[in-house]
Amino acid sequence: MIRTVDVTSTNAPAATADRAAIQSDWRSQLPVLRTGRVTLRELRPSDARSLHQMLTTEEVSRFISPPPNTVAGFERFIDWTQRERAAGHYVCFAVVPEGFDHAVGLFQIRQLGQTFEVAEWGFALGTPLWGTGVFEAAAPAVVDFAIEILQVRRLEARSVVQNGRGNGALQKVGALREAVLRKSFLKDGQYFDQVLWSITADEWRYTRHATAVTRVH
Repeated sequence: MIRTVDVTSTNAPAATADRAAIQSDWRSQLPVLRTGRVTLRELRPSDARSLHQMLTTEEVSRFISPPPNTVAGFERFIDWTQRERAAGHYVCFAVVPEGFDHAVGLFQIRQLGQTFEVAEWGFALGTPLWGTGVFEAAAPAVVDFAIEILQVRRLEARSVVQNGRGNGALQKVGALREAVLRKSFLKDGQYFDQVLWSITADEWRYTRHATAVTRVH
């Protein structure tokens, strides 16, 4: 059974029950997260064509590791994500905004050790969705999943210094800029500096709670 969770819900008992169930079965199937007008779900083979169209443009791929360059390559990537999720090392959510049938982007979380205690996340979104609020709606749900379901204590991200949009997005979601990793990313034969960002579980929970209290009052 595919479990659907409305992450904007304020029903605490139901949320607690869902959390316990998801913690036990996410390796079998990722839950479907609905947040605002965006759905986050497991990648499907049928997403390969839309992902190829959205993520291989120069604007999107400029500062990230090269995506597959064919639809068949994305099909193999999708199959790999499901194997790695089943092994318990990695998760990948498709980003499907309201009005779309297929993925227009993705969020990835991978463990950096033997467990998910320290993990790294990354994201890519097709340019037609830039500036539409899709990232702002989806990113907190992904961080919530990482911290509450995967039990991540420290969530890291790395973004090329020149990637102003990516760095701005991480800052907006609440990540803390920690350091510059010099010449740490190789792309097209050139090494780039990266900014190291982090979110810790205790800070995230405090901020989310404070925001919820402010909204109530």
